[in-house]
Amino acid sequence: MKPENLNIIIADDHPLFRNALRQALSSEFKNTQWFEADSADALQVLLENSDIEYDVVLLDLQMPGSHGYSTLIHLRTHFQDLPVVVISAHEDSLTISRAIHYGSSGFIPKSSSMETLAEALEAVLFGDVWLPQGVELQEIDEDDTNQMASKLADLTPQQYKVLQMFAEGLLNKQIAYDLGVSEATIKAHATAIFRKLGVRNRTQAVIALQQLEMEKVDI
Repeated sequence: MKPENLNIIIADDHPLFRNALRQALSSEFKNTQWFEADSADALQVLLENSDIEYDVVLLDLQMPGSHGYSTLIHLRTHFQDLPVVVISAHEDSLTISRAIHYGSSGFIPKSSSMETLAEALEAVLFGDVWLPQGVELQEIDEDDTNQMASKLADLTPQQYKVLQMFAEGLLNKQIAYDLGVSEATIKAHATAIFRKLGVRNRTQAVIALQQLEMEKVDI
């Protein structure tokens, strides 16, 4: 018997894919409320500004504002009770292995059939970890990417948001205005970010964040 009365977030920047995924899964999971986010920032707003208890996030690794695994790492650090399932156009074993290493409850290639998507989601909702058939997880070495993932996990949600805005090229004054705080507060956040990431300035911080990115692929 499939779970019902769920609250599920689809976090993907392609509206056609979100719509297709929602329509396909709605027939399998009855009375489910679907929530959508087209960027890492929109996902953060959903999670922070709602009293809804979400059951799972279906996460694309390459949304605007996401830098590879950064959103996954952030979610697993600050929303530990919320399962995250990666749905990605990347299907290589290293990408899958890193996603599981960083806390994903499953990995679904975007090439999967809708039947497979439903099977994977059901497995995760019942507490299992779901992987594509035939995939063997690789051991993740303590490389630069993994070290940066650990450092990123130390950032508070506000520091992570400021780092994302650094990556967008926004000035401290713009960030302060958008977040409704003083420039002094942003400078304080910047100092903390640099210390935690082991860098000296915002350019180095953005470069460090980019270590978690993957090559772009078409879907």
